Amino acid sequence: MSDTRRITLIIRGAGIQSRAWDTSSTAANRILFVKALSMLGFVLDHSEDVERVVVEESASPEDFLGVLATLPHDFLGDVLLIRGGSNSYLSTVARADGRLLYALTAADLQFYMEAHRLVMMEAKAA
Repeated sequence: MSDTRRITLIIRGAGIQSRAWDTSSTAANRILFVKALSMLGFVLDHSEDVERVVVEESASPEDFLGVLATLPHDFLGDVLLIRGGSNSYLSTVARADGRLLYALTAADLQFYMEAHRLVMMEAKAA
């Protein structure tokens, strides 16, 4: 049986397990963890239907810009850099040509994660 959900690739630093990623079989996205930023090009070339790439506390802003500069031209997904204690950054495809880059506050990041159903939702108290 093949999984038809779109893929979210997550590259995270060693020992980072700060988020409750929704990796269940009923999750909206199929989440795959990539061990190192240097493996991203290979994984993108060999994976089908990648919707987004999340770099979780495993790259400097300079490394993140390097990733954006070397993305395959036909990759139309989001690229998100999560930085603990400071702004995160989201790169999306522009209407015309190229990509846009947005700075996200902690609240913006949480909204993005919940809106795309990437993390487990906490039970709300009644």
